[in-house]
Amino acid sequence: MTALSASPMVPMTFPMTSTSTTSQCLLNSSTMSLRLCSSKPVTAGADMKPLSALNSSSVNLNQLTASRMELKLTELTVKSVARRPFTMEPRHVLVREPGDSYAGCLSTHPLHHTVSLRKAREQHAVYCGTLEELGLEVIRVPRDDAHPDSCFVEDNAVVENGKALICRMAKPSRRGEQPGVAAALEGLMPVRWAEEPATIEGGDVVHVDGKLICGITDRTNPEGVAQMQEWLGVPVSTVFDPSIMHLKSYVTYLGRGVMIATEKYCRHPALEGFHILVPPAEDEYAADTLAVGDTVLMAEGYDTAQQMVKEVGFEVVSLDVSEIQKCDGALTCLSILF
Repeated sequence: MTALSASPMVPMTFPMTSTSTTSQCLLNSSTMSLRLCSSKPVTAGADMKPLSALNSSSVNLNQLTASRMELKLTELTVKSVARRPFTMEPRHVLVREPGDSYAGCLSTHPLHHTVSLRKAREQHAVYCGTLEELGLEVIRVPRDDAHPDSCFVEDNAVVENGKALICRMAKPSRRGEQPGVAAALEGLMPVRWAEEPATIEGGDVVHVDGKLICGITDRTNPEGVAQMQEWLGVPVSTVFDPSIMHLKSYVTYLGRGVMIATEKYCRHPALEGFHILVPPAEDEYAADTLAVGDTVLMAEGYDTAQQMVKEVGFEVVSLDVSEIQKCDGALTCLSILF
């Protein structure tokens, strides 16, 4: 994608139509339709093809009509990258068990009051065991009972290009979580702390083959994006939507050029050029996936979204994260891969 010539931190507005992007937005084959994020499905004569068979002829873009959308994009670039991008095949994963105060987490979930710490810890243990079975070295940060959201370690740091940025969280109640995570990373790589007025959280950062796509949201501001870009030294594209908490609740990268994204973001210019799976509205929670190689961890109970991922050639591991969901968390929130 060509870098914009506008001032780096000024959001630009783009009128978007279905013909303005080469991304392929695909809907589950069981509905016998393909979608390019348009308001109406296009009838398809065959099931969704595996990734290896996808090409520009899969959908005739000129036959589709989509409603115009106003999407804001800031494209941040660097003139040179000091080192090669950090590998997309992780070897390590950093995790932290839910603390005693977990039930006091920040949450708008309607069943938040029913959260079970015991079940949350059981689900977290299965999650960690699954990552071990996939060949990752699991690094366990000591539990933090004083901070209810501390198990959501992803928000504490962004690791890329062999470096770590320790995040400055937007919510004051979370700003004491970082020291344990920083201590675990300091022995492994160079570490820098984001500084005021920046706010940035790892839940806004999608890692995509040597570049980052970052949400400017309720939790991450432009200063945070700028400090991340400067320290990590990789290109960053942004998705501007201050109405959401974290971008990765809506967009995650599976690997091999495939993303899963909700209807709201699947046509955003920052996602241009990817094969994009668009789950139905009732499966949108499953857009937060965690990919390790060709295996994709997905939330249990979202069969349509899981089938979509399987049909493009990935293996799916289904995990029960009900108690994580009640605290507005998801699969990526629980770990930092590197």
